Amino acid sequence: MSLPLTGFKVLDFTRFLSGPYCTMVLADMGADVTKVERFPEGDDSRRLGPKINGESVPFTIPNRNKRSLALDMKSDKGRELFLRLAAEADVVIENFRPGVTTRLGIDYEAVKAVKPDIIYCSISGFGQTGPYRNRPGFDIIAQGVTGFLRMTGHPGDRPAKVGIAINDIAAGATAAYAILGAHIHRTRSGEGQYIDISLVDAGLAWTIWEAGAFFGSGEVPQPTGTRHRRSTPYQSYKTADGYVTIGANNSRLWQRLCEQVLERPELLKDSRYVELSDRMDHIDELETDIEEIVSQHPTDHWVHKLDAAGVPGGPVLTYDETLTNPHVLARNMVVDIEHPRIGPTKTLGPAVKTSGPAMTVRTPAPLLGQHTTETLRDLGLDDDEIQRLYDDGVVYDQYRTNQE
Repeated sequence: MSLPLTGFKVLDFTRFLSGPYCTMVLADMGADVTKVERFPEGDDSRRLGPKINGESVPFTIPNRNKRSLALDMKSDKGRELFLRLAAEADVVIENFRPGVTTRLGIDYEAVKAVKPDIIYCSISGFGQTGPYRNRPGFDIIAQGVTGFLRMTGHPGDRPAKVGIAINDIAAGATAAYAILGAHIHRTRSGEGQYIDISLVDAGLAWTIWEAGAFFGSGEVPQPTGTRHRRSTPYQSYKTADGYVTIGANNSRLWQRLCEQVLERPELLKDSRYVELSDRMDHIDELETDIEEIVSQHPTDHWVHKLDAAGVPGGPVLTYDETLTNPHVLARNMVVDIEHPRIGPTKTLGPAVKTSGPAMTVRTPAPLLGQHTTETLRDLGLDDDEIQRLYDDGVVYDQYRTNQE
């Protein structure tokens, strides 16, 4: 099957989540992604539980559709092999701390010397410039610096983390579209380029409404639970058996909510709720009034009424309920796949749906060093040369029986 990035070669020496998420997106679109890993540990996320037959299940999610080459990048021979691979690549991507690739001799300048039109992408916590450039930066650190911990959760509570690794994913997604943009530029100009992505920048760039409010009036976003900062009703409300989300955030929807869903048309005439500005000024009272009504019936009752009235809303699901939801399954967001050691397992499906070929889950995440021999053969090395590399500890394959 020909996919958008079929034949597009990516040399990936990233770990944890930001870089692997980026290269997962590229691999799903057909790119040939070779994941270069240290050994014997491999990508740090291989340590994450739960494990089945010694293999991390969380690792398998962002590392599907990739090959694994286990290579000692600190050795002269390992560096030579890496640069030979880079000379044939379209993209090199790394997420070490600034300065590490220079010490290893595999930085942008080194790769550019063997591949002048290379696209080289670095992802780090704070970026390659600025006073914080040398600080290590994981997702939780970036969430703190971007203000996310101070605007998440409920008023008066301690700082709260966003429920997913939001800055990691933001950086990975940003890197993916930056690489694709650079690739389009290269097809037109013949020029490669260096891309500098940081977890802090990528997350901060997503604070759209918050930036508008701060630049407009100096407002500092505070925790609001599930409420929207600019509109209401737009949050979750407690029902008889759980919670329901309601997004009646314009006059037409507000009217439908009061008349057809809540069956309280008198709310439309309440002076506290006539205009959006009135509703925002009395948001606590509005929440109380709505919950007094919706708490009398279960969530499904309200979802059916919201749907019938054309008012956006839905249940507040737990994650297990999400992954077994008939709509999620109908959209192929849960995909069955066979892993060589874990066996039959599941992964998340690609979010992109198109009328033509775009993204597919083709192969499971690789075992550590699973494709080392294959990759070296592709470079033109014969079996005797490859065996010497195994014997000298330059390369590794976790399950290769004769590499000792």
